[in-house]
Amino acid sequence: MPTTDADIERVRELVAAIPPGRVATYGDIAAAAGLSTPRTVGWIMRTDSADLPWHRVLRANGTPAAHLAHKQLAELMAEGCPITDGKVDLRRARHAF
Repeated sequence: MPTTDADIERVRELVAAIPPGRVATYGDIAAAAGLSTPRTVGWIMRTDSADLPWHRVLRANGTPAAHLAHKQLAELMAEGCPITDGKVDLRRARHAF
């Protein structure tokens, strides 16, 4: 099923709703948006997230993408997000949609 403009806007709204110091996983966002796979969220984030708090979206294990790790973790630390050994404590920081 192709990704619609409505899907893209829903993902953007969800990412924008994550407050400072909190995070969500690609899977959390996919579930909240009614999408079948977190990969769709990843695609949307790669193509249309420059004006969003992209740094608050992580992999399911609480780690950032390797190529963004330093910048993403620095932004999250500045917001007070709990991080240990390069990994966000999802139990404490996960945003509930």
